[in-house]
Amino acid sequence: MKKISILDRILLLVTGLLAAYQIVVGIDKAGTLATWAYTIAFGVLLVAGLLIIIMGFEILDSPLVVIVSTIIPLTLSLGLVSEYLPQYETVYLIFTIVGFLFIIFTRSAKNKALKVIPVASVHGIAGMTIFLLPIIFSIQGKAPAGFAWVGIGGALIGVGGLLLTFLKSGKAILSKEMILTVLPALLLLMTTAFVVGFSAG
Repeated sequence: MKKISILDRILLLVTGLLAAYQIVVGIDKAGTLATWAYTIAFGVLLVAGLLIIIMGFEILDSPLVVIVSTIIPLTLSLGLVSEYLPQYETVYLIFTIVGFLFIIFTRSAKNKALKVIPVASVHGIAGMTIFLLPIIFSIQGKAPAGFAWVGIGGALIGVGGLLLTFLKSGKAILSKEMILTVLPALLLLMTTAFVVGFSAG
């Protein structure tokens, strides 16, 4: 297991500060459900970053990592759907709850495919929602151009989530060392993109 470096801790600390800033500032004109969803997403990101700083990368060996890493894209995408596609709010809320529960229930499955497929599917749908919705709305002029940065953050969170998922499943795309090396910078870039995008939106 790669030991966490001072640079890793600095990157994660800045990530946490950005997440905390976004929680405090909030999202203008967002409804109640969207506000709660965004707050949960950035709150989990803040806590996760602090735990890695304190306990090191060893905490990523916990079986709870996949579950926790799913909360962020699910709640972020729920917030976006609630705010920008309110007609689909109820349907997406049901998807969020069912998808999250399905991932929890399949964590104890012996079949690796049964563990990977639900996570990859849920991450894929949530990640594509975070990626496409802001970009499409920016292109269509329904949101400021800078809001597209949220979409870039969505692409990064999708990459990070899938890397962690495959790492935990034993089917890593990259080596464990490489994933842990790029993870702090990836989290910082992702959070920066979100903060910039939501500030513009």
